[in-house]
Amino acid sequence: MNTRDAALAKVRELSHFIGGKHVRGESGRFGDVFNPTSGALAAKAPLASRPEVERAIAVAKEAFAGWSETSPLTRARVMFRFKELIERHMDELALLISNEHGKVLSDAKGSIQRGLEVVEFACGIPHLMKGEFSDNISAGMDLYSIRQPLGVCAGITPFNFPAMVPMWMFPVAVACGNTFILKPSEKDPSCPLRLAELMLEAGAPAGVLNVVNGDKEAVDALLSDARVAAVSFVGSTPIAKYVFATGSVNGKRVQALGGAKNHMVVMPDADIEVAAEALMGAAYGSAGERCMAVSVAVPVSERTADELIEAMTPRIRKLKIGPSTDDSSEMGPLVTREHRDKVRGYVDLGVKEGASLVVDGRGFKVAEQPNGFFLGGSLFDKVRPEMRIYKEEIFGPVLSVVRAKNFEEALALPSDHEYGNGVAIFTRNGDVARNFTHKVNCGMVGINVPIPVPLSFHSFGGWKHSIFGDMNQHGPEGVRFYTRIKTVTSRWREGVNPGANFGMPLMK
Repeated sequence: MNTRDAALAKVRELSHFIGGKHVRGESGRFGDVFNPTSGALAAKAPLASRPEVERAIAVAKEAFAGWSETSPLTRARVMFRFKELIERHMDELALLISNEHGKVLSDAKGSIQRGLEVVEFACGIPHLMKGEFSDNISAGMDLYSIRQPLGVCAGITPFNFPAMVPMWMFPVAVACGNTFILKPSEKDPSCPLRLAELMLEAGAPAGVLNVVNGDKEAVDALLSDARVAAVSFVGSTPIAKYVFATGSVNGKRVQALGGAKNHMVVMPDADIEVAAEALMGAAYGSAGERCMAVSVAVPVSERTADELIEAMTPRIRKLKIGPSTDDSSEMGPLVTREHRDKVRGYVDLGVKEGASLVVDGRGFKVAEQPNGFFLGGSLFDKVRPEMRIYKEEIFGPVLSVVRAKNFEEALALPSDHEYGNGVAIFTRNGDVARNFTHKVNCGMVGINVPIPVPLSFHSFGGWKHSIFGDMNQHGPEGVRFYTRIKTVTSRWREGVNPGANFGMPLMK
């Protein structure tokens, strides 16, 4: 056996997880799963055909009959056990993420923790699903509302958070009494499959949480099947538009979260050292592969801009970039060779567009991993709003600096941008911060906080082309998304015949 054949022999063939067991793919089509640090092919993920997805939907629909009638208290206890299992297997899950996505281990564990917080929120489902009651609205008549699950729900999740984003979806959906089909990214599906195993171990009946690997064929099957009641999506804006339009026209409730171009405004009174440190983590953490990454810095005044560039430049050049499982690494590789080349192409484009490339990360290499998907951090100065590197989501370790003359100009940049996901301002002036928060046209705002991701008991979501649909993820909005309200008007009066009433019913 030659070296190439020996390497291919080590490649794992992954599965789907349907009805509480691993199911081998039948389509004959597979997606490649790489180890981004080495660049080696690590696994093959089956890409489900429409009939395979339909079988998963049938299993989930059958499981819904019993699960929806299970008491909220029992469902909460499953979530408590699931929480304990996630904590127990934290290191294992983080390693799966690092090996397939390229996040450094500390970042992988942090992302799991943020997902775990939603599980903790879902543990309170007996309280969260309480309805409202109005006593004696008329003689002997009461009025009350209850929340009930929708049925089979689906989640379509991106490669950048293979644990966190799925856990922003299915724990709330399942705790509300729904069953769930997760279609994770085919680039890093091992962690989602492991989460499904742990849910089963936690006591969720077979068929309550299913994982189907796939591409557009699987997505279209979920969006068009009448048995799927709701779809939650996170990914790029073009696909979010497609998911929202296709799911909605097929009668589904849809929340589709798209792209972002998050700005961080740095006012003249800000502590430049603090702002620079915040930008380092926000722009280059997870190699910039975050929908909440800060990809645009907006220093107000030429002096502020010069000081910020001076503070950022040596920090970017000293970034510790290396294998994702190396504890000394601050940034790992990008998820695939194709994505790395796409991000590198944006740096090429920025140079052509006339931006000033202060730090060039295109030539970065890790000597011991020459085939890894590594890219160094890049920093552009004097970027203009008409440039594509400003308009488009790069999704990599590239920070653009757009200089603003004053507060009004800085406020207008994120407010007028196509995307409206997150934004931050660094200042010591409370009046400026409050004014910015009130006026900026974005969904999530950070004041001296570079990545303002809400905690699980609030809801996550942006504005404009960063979201399609009326309800955000997790928190109270998540409960509302995965349930529907039923209002009951009830009368119990023995021996009373009110007679026929042909007018509008009135309460007296």
